[in-house]
Order: sequence, then structure tokens, then C-alpha cells
Amino acid sequence: MPYLKIQTNRHVDDGRRTELLVAASRLVADILGKPERYVMVAVEPDVSMIFAASDAPLAYLELKSIGLDEAATAGLSEHLCQLMTERLQVPAERVYIEFANAPRHMWGWKGATF
Repeated sequence: MPYLKIQTNRHVDDGRRTELLVAASRLVADILGKPERYVMVAVEPDVSMIFAASDAPLAYLELKSIGLDEAATAGLSEHLCQLMTERLQVPAERVYIEFANAPRHMWGWKGATF
């Protein structure tokens, strides 16, 4: 159910990309209390992006999940920004995160919806 998309202007080689995907998947599952078998993560490196008129390292994340509690977003932001700093050397002040709560009937899987 949870889907995390990470877009960044940073180059991420194949080895680091796999490590980032695995770490992000575990983090999302742990924080949301959802089985990791339902977590999907995508990384889009080398995206042409600027923020505050600068092409210094930056990242834009989208996290969508069924039942995403608004009260959890501050903690999610903290942990996801920490992940971007540790794995991509992107400072937290250069990370934007969009959170979205998906209604069950708007999330498809296995030819049906949740």
C-alpha cells in the first residue's frame, strides 16, 4: 500500500541505489507499521531540478498510503529527511515531502482495490 517516490538531482550509482531502496522500504514499513511486502519505493536520480534558484543537492519525495495519519507526518518528515541526508548527502532544508492519504477504494491491487 505505501508508495514512496524519491526524486533527486543527485547521481546515485547502482550499488547505492539498491541500498537506498532497501533502507527506504524498511523505514516506511517500520514507521507506518505496515508489512514491508506491501511497500513500494522508486528512486529517480539525476533529475534536472533546482530549489531556491540553486542546483545544490536536493530531493522531492512523495509518500502515499492508505490510512496515513496526519499526526504521523512530522515524524515521517524527520526520518525521511534524515535518510536523504545520510544516503544522498542532501540537507534536510533542501528536501520537500508530499504526504497523501489514499482512500481504500482508490488504491488498486491484484485486480481489485483495498
